This record gives sequence, structure tokens and C-alpha cells, in this order.
Amino acid sequence: MALFKMQITLPDRPGSLGAVASAIGFAGGDIRSFVVLRSEDGRGVDDLTVAIPGSDPTDLLNVLNDIGGVEVVSISPAQ
Repeated sequence: MALFKMQITLPDRPGSLGAVASAIGFAGGDIRSFVVLRSEDGRGVDDLTVAIPGSDPTDLLNVLNDIGGVEVVSISPAQ
């Protein structure tokens, strides 16, 4: 499993975080850490560390981008 650090924005409403967690699981990923950074203008900004099978995060990015309102701001390999 490869670890990736990500920053995402998502709608600040009930169910948004659940949709993100479900999508990560659907892609075979496992959330290792999660930090809520802030909420502003109806959007949440969060940092996540996610373990995924293999070393290519493309599947993870695709499932997250398919969720309405979710944006992956940055992603990089975790040390």
C-alpha cells in the first residue's frame, strides 16, 4: 500500500464527508489520518492521509472527482 497526503474541499453539509469516505473505500483505500482545517463560505477544507493499493492514485482521484462538489486541491506521496 502507498500513502498519499491530500487536501480536499467539499460542501459543508451533512453527508459530504461520508460520501468521500465511501469513495475512498470503493477505490480500495484506507483513511489513515483526517484533519478538518477550516470551514468557510459553505465549504470544508480537510487534510487526509490515505493508503491505497499500488502506487498510482489515479483511481482514487477519479472516484473523488465523481462526487459533486468535491475538489482535490493537492495530492503527494506521504513520507
